[in-house]
Amino acid sequence: MNRRILKLALPSILANITIPLVGLVDTAIVGHLSDAVAIGGIAVGTMLFDLLYWNFGFLRVGSSGQTAQAFGRGSWDECTAYLKHYVSIALIAALAIWLIQWVFVTFVLAVVPCSDEVAGFAREYFFIRVWAAPATLSLMALKGWFIGMQDTVSPMATDITVNVVNILASFLLAVYTPLGVMGVAYGTVIAQYAGLLLGVAILAGRYRTLLRPSGQVKVSTHRLNLDLFIRSLCFMVVYVGFTGLAADYGDNELAVASILMRLMMLFSFFADGFAYAGEALTGRFIGEEDGQGVRRVVRLLWFWTMGMGLLFTAVFAIAYNDCLRLLTSDADVLLLSHNYRWWLILMPLVSAPAFMWDGIYIGATAGKAIRNAMLYAATGFVAIYAATYSFWGIQALYTAYFVHLIARSSYLTIKWRSVYDSATRTPSVESPQE
Repeated sequence: MNRRILKLALPSILANITIPLVGLVDTAIVGHLSDAVAIGGIAVGTMLFDLLYWNFGFLRVGSSGQTAQAFGRGSWDECTAYLKHYVSIALIAALAIWLIQWVFVTFVLAVVPCSDEVAGFAREYFFIRVWAAPATLSLMALKGWFIGMQDTVSPMATDITVNVVNILASFLLAVYTPLGVMGVAYGTVIAQYAGLLLGVAILAGRYRTLLRPSGQVKVSTHRLNLDLFIRSLCFMVVYVGFTGLAADYGDNELAVASILMRLMMLFSFFADGFAYAGEALTGRFIGEEDGQGVRRVVRLLWFWTMGMGLLFTAVFAIAYNDCLRLLTSDADVLLLSHNYRWWLILMPLVSAPAFMWDGIYIGATAGKAIRNAMLYAATGFVAIYAATYSFWGIQALYTAYFVHLIARSSYLTIKWRSVYDSATRTPSVESPQE
């Protein structure tokens, strides 16, 4: 089983390593070519896309779990139906984003507390990157489908292509053309379409037999997608709220929050490699009605994910200053960031269980359970910040973020027994969906 886990996890980790590198390179380019205003502008501009794209997280999550279960049942027509269904939703959603782009960015920037300079930078960044929406959303659907098909090599290839092209194009356009720091936005657009072209090529090659016309299979996704959509809204409250509230404390505090969040997300991309393995294997074993296989996956993923958490805690403790200097040379930002050192150091251990359980629950398509976990987590985030910011300032924001992680980990751990019983058709006194 360890071999199966690593076979699925390692390609995802390799691909995910390049994902934070894109954000780190973008932040480093802006941090060295410009000042805190530009760093904050990138953070707010990225937040605008988080507001949009996190709402469509079900494109990856839903397609992964449902396809994995169909794979376990050996229902290839059903696998194909999920692919077509989620890609169609992605393209329709991209068109909707194009139609509302001006209204959306105008409204959000009107309510986000940031300086006029930061808002102007973010607006320009957004109107460039938005043209990548069809590619970005389609890649979400394709990545989830590939994972569900027990294939993490194909999403690794598309992710690495996207991220390498993004790094190269952003650097070249920002440093060697008159575009300046806006080159990072154009680089993202170019990279997303490069990744989509590769994804389509993989479908036409490796999966061409599945794409041939076959019997019509109807798939039901509305209930699961609604739960996942609500979950995404809760993520938005926490992660977008973190950036938006940090902006209220000034450009330097926003720059520090942006850099620390980049480093926090670095760990999450490693942990997600094992979460993706959990999605694929849990869904497959449930489709095969192999409860013992599901239990073994959970035990082994706990070991691997917590081990990764310990490793990153050690790295952040030993190399905290070096990590910061990779992202900015601004002396004020570097000095200010030392007020938040322990938050970064402790984050991997606190968050590791949440990432692991997300993968397991997605594979089990336990939509209501992961929805409820994020509802409680987002409520905790808001409540803690509201109760403490008046006397603790921005430290209350970091506290609230950690409370949301603890809430997710605790709830999902407690609910697992009933979710397992339901997914494996074992009688249970407690419903997992309450």
